[in-house]
Amino acid sequence: MMRIDQLLAHATQIDSPTAQLDAELLLAHVLDKPRSYLLAWPEKTLSEAQAAAFMALLERRQRGEPVAYLLGQQGFWTLDLQVAEHTLIPRADTELLVEAALQLADASSPLRVLDLGTGTGAIALALASERPQWAVTGVDRIESAVALAQSNQQQLQLSNVQFLSSHWFSALIGQRYDLILSNPPYIADTDPHLQQGDLRFEPLSALVSGADGLDDLRLIIAQAPAYLSAKGWLMLEHGFDQASAVRALLQQAGFIEVNSQRDLGGHERISFGCLPS
Repeated sequence: MMRIDQLLAHATQIDSPTAQLDAELLLAHVLDKPRSYLLAWPEKTLSEAQAAAFMALLERRQRGEPVAYLLGQQGFWTLDLQVAEHTLIPRADTELLVEAALQLADASSPLRVLDLGTGTGAIALALASERPQWAVTGVDRIESAVALAQSNQQQLQLSNVQFLSSHWFSALIGQRYDLILSNPPYIADTDPHLQQGDLRFEPLSALVSGADGLDDLRLIIAQAPAYLSAKGWLMLEHGFDQASAVRALLQQAGFIEVNSQRDLGGHERISFGCLPS
């Protein structure tokens, strides 16, 4: 029989800058307890089955598997979301897109909003939770991602959001939105970061977009005007070094008030523009 503190000592096995946190999250998951329980009861002993389950998760984490996939969940905005290996793990950087969208209009304004490439539904669900009067649609071309987003919606009991199967705009002919957002794939297909860290385990289809990482951004920007209302906004997350290219694409497509916003690291992480009236 092993104690909680003894098991957590194995965190040093994990090659991760957050090794201690990773181990605590995995052990709390095995015990179905909050992390605070581990600190309050370090002398508690685990059954052999619990200890074995923890060590198995620890070994998978040592091989590089993301903690979110091992837990099957990830926090985003104020929400706890289910995640799976066929979807991108929601990241804190993407919360900047949510913040920008929430600042766009008065809280009482009813908007029609579209989230392209919704994955877990993170962006759509965050916006729907903050703006009950908005009608939010999330789309993804991966059927299993749509099912996961719908499951997250049901768990959160949000009635002002729907999820549909669509490859970008393919299933939305004739629809118009006041705001379109996307965190599309934007990594170049030869980027060495794809062989490092969590990215090794995430689906390439959610990460890679051509030789310069801009293929999907080009397509979205070119097609979005046909689906936006007059004075409608397009907001896009992109790579830390892609802002100038994305702004140029927006301007070429006829968008005005084009600008970018920096993340907490000082990088221009999202760019946006609106259609003229």
